Amino acid sequence: MTSHILNVSQLAAGYGEADILNGLDLQVPPGRITAIVGANACGKSTLLRAMSRLLAPRRGQVVLDGRSIHQIPPRQLARTLGLLPQSPTAPEGITVADLVSRGRHPHQGLFGRWSREDDEAVAHALEATQTTELAERAVDELSGGQRQRVWIAMALAQETSILLLDEPTTFLDISHQIEVLDLLTDLNHRRGTTIVMVLHDLNLAARYADHLVAMADGRLHVSGPPEEVLTEAVVRHVFGLDSRIITDPISGRPMMLPIGRHRTA
Repeated sequence: MTSHILNVSQLAAGYGEADILNGLDLQVPPGRITAIVGANACGKSTLLRAMSRLLAPRRGQVVLDGRSIHQIPPRQLARTLGLLPQSPTAPEGITVADLVSRGRHPHQGLFGRWSREDDEAVAHALEATQTTELAERAVDELSGGQRQRVWIAMALAQETSILLLDEPTTFLDISHQIEVLDLLTDLNHRRGTTIVMVLHDLNLAARYADHLVAMADGRLHVSGPPEEVLTEAVVRHVFGLDSRIITDPISGRPMMLPIGRHRTA
């Protein structure tokens, strides 16, 4: 899969009269997994919306392969960059196969003719997410973990080189969180897909991401490998939380232990 370069330059964006992002710069490492972390309301989701062209910048720009994404035709952009937003909703009664097939819309010709390539892309997406056996079931009948895998299958069927995911593990229990993150890691390793995701769990972000981006007050506070970003000083600045950083015995990556007011002896 061809690697595409996605950068954010001096980005300011927000809602109403308020700026949420303030002069933010970000370079997304191509072919790697990037996790964006930060406190609530720091601008993580706003950044992903701006990076996917759902939100127009007030200043600055998002650049894909040297070209502003707002200068790229929508269908062309959708063949390169995909977004899985927070808590997506499906039409009532739609089947898994029909929902995943919608990921092929950017590849349809002028008359929307379905092709063998479309069939193969949907089949591969269902297989990769282990949802083939769910193809004829209604999406609204599935468990939370199953639904999330189906939404990821739709994103895979789109066959983009860059995939943005806004809190893909939210509302999932820990086993399904690991399942989703393992799936995204497999996708990155097999296809070289550039993945950018917002995560709340710092330890899962450090374990699964090659590159961490810590945001504070609408700006990029620090970015780099987990070993450089997940430090006690960064956790204190970004989250206002005292912590201890140890080595994760499973991954060898940094692991954050929060320090609360109540501790046992």
